[in-house]
Amino acid sequence: MLRPLFIALTITAVIAGVRNPEESKRMMDQLSDAEHYRSELHNKQFDHDAFLGEDQAKTFDQLPPEESKRRLGMIVDQIDSDKDGFVSLVELKDWIRYTQKRYIEEDVDRHWRQHNPDNEEFITWETYKKNVYGFMNELSETDKKTQEGFTYSNLLKRDRRRWVYADTDQDDALNRTDFASFLHPEDHGGMKDVVVIETLEDIDKDKDGKVSLEEYIGDMFKPEEGESVDDEPDWVKQEREQFNGYRDTNKDGFMDEQEVKDWIAPAEFDHAEAEARHLVFEADSDADEKLTKAEILDKYDLFVGSQATDFGEALARHDEF
Repeated sequence: MLRPLFIALTITAVIAGVRNPEESKRMMDQLSDAEHYRSELHNKQFDHDAFLGEDQAKTFDQLPPEESKRRLGMIVDQIDSDKDGFVSLVELKDWIRYTQKRYIEEDVDRHWRQHNPDNEEFITWETYKKNVYGFMNELSETDKKTQEGFTYSNLLKRDRRRWVYADTDQDDALNRTDFASFLHPEDHGGMKDVVVIETLEDIDKDKDGKVSLEEYIGDMFKPEEGESVDDEPDWVKQEREQFNGYRDTNKDGFMDEQEVKDWIAPAEFDHAEAEARHLVFEADSDADEKLTKAEILDKYDLFVGSQATDFGEALARHDEF
């Protein structure tokens, strides 16, 4: 079972222009399997994000079940490109790729306009740094030594390194294509190395340049106070076996940078196809390897979700959908 890793920044970006830490989460293709399973239970939110795109998933999460199903039916009609009444694996895979591309394009457009309101051909590092981190010049030395100040300093260093990786002509300015690589390195093959470095930094708590078994497990699972290894869920035990049997290829007890790269950015791994196969497997009640609209609507919570508590609050507020 593959588990995805996410950057666990604990601060809230309250300064205009600072990228929300959640936007910096690692989403390398395999990595996106990161939260696919949690505490032995299938995490449907992962499927919602893959199927709808992050922004759309948030919208659907607020809808009552019947409206959610109605809108899902309209999406199914779009996915069924050959209009044969079925959603094939290829059609579902193409749709997932489309939602991923749409989210990234919209996100890049938003940040490009924010940092480049005059739509110049390039954004310089100094401009970006001033927009995002200029507030740090006002921090006192005492503030800079706080946890929040330390975190922003680390974000600045990380952004600087990522900027250099994305800067294809090394002039310290990014055009829109390079800026897209900077914002979403997971979507650009030439940026894999920097994503691996960031992943290693996040998991390597003792900063020895490698990932131990406990650091690997600790990034996915935090035991309750008083729990021992014997109390761990089965999926955690399986991850221990994965680490020892497959992740640590040279059997030295750690994952080095190359082993981390093999883990989070495996060659030939197609996230969209893997997710499409998963959704077909979960919803294909007659096992014909394609989905009808009825099969998809029967599993609407898998595809789009609906939060009961939010639904109740919405009714209380008499929201219109």
